[in-house]
Amino acid sequence: MHIPDGVLNVGTVVSTAVVSAGGVANAVRIAGKRLGEKQVPLMGILAAFVFAAQLLNFPVPFAGVSGHFLGVALCAILLGPWAMVIIVFLVLLAQCLIFQDGGVFALGTNVFNMAIVGGMGSYLFYWLGLKVFGNKTRSKIFMAFIAAWLSVVLAAIACSLELVISGTAAFGIIMPAMFGSHAIIGIAEGVITVAALSMIRGVRKDLLEMEKI
Repeated sequence: MHIPDGVLNVGTVVSTAVVSAGGVANAVRIAGKRLGEKQVPLMGILAAFVFAAQLLNFPVPFAGVSGHFLGVALCAILLGPWAMVIIVFLVLLAQCLIFQDGGVFALGTNVFNMAIVGGMGSYLFYWLGLKVFGNKTRSKIFMAFIAAWLSVVLAAIACSLELVISGTAAFGIIMPAMFGSHAIIGIAEGVITVAALSMIRGVRKDLLEMEKI
């Protein structure tokens, strides 16, 4: 759901950019202290995967807005939420500068929707789910699917509310359209996330057990 420039009002763009800037700065600070030898190459691999996955856009029945796979839940589960924020920021920055996919001035809003709301929100749900159901393989698979689905839906809801607040769309039109489209996209996101984690568990189980950033 890359939001282009000129869709949101100034207040929404500025406020979300401020929150995103604080989130990215804090993520860099924490990662700088805790980044290990295993995390650096994995961050690069995941950034490349997310970059490619987010180029696969799905049309949403609202002018100027598109939906796509996120990969934020996968990044957060493997490396932790702060590393995920850095990865998503760098991916979105490259996409808006190279492919004009998402506005430059709306970069902070897109980071806010995908990394802060979608990524952080879904990882918190994943973490709480493991506390409730136990840190078992089945629990991890189930919660990974739910978290991946939720990351897409949360980001879509945030985007919808920003459009409503900006006076760009009516709540009764944009919310059903965005939620319905991204609820379906979220299922595919969940399947891909679980498949990726299962593959990693089979070949490099240690990556799932290493300390999160």
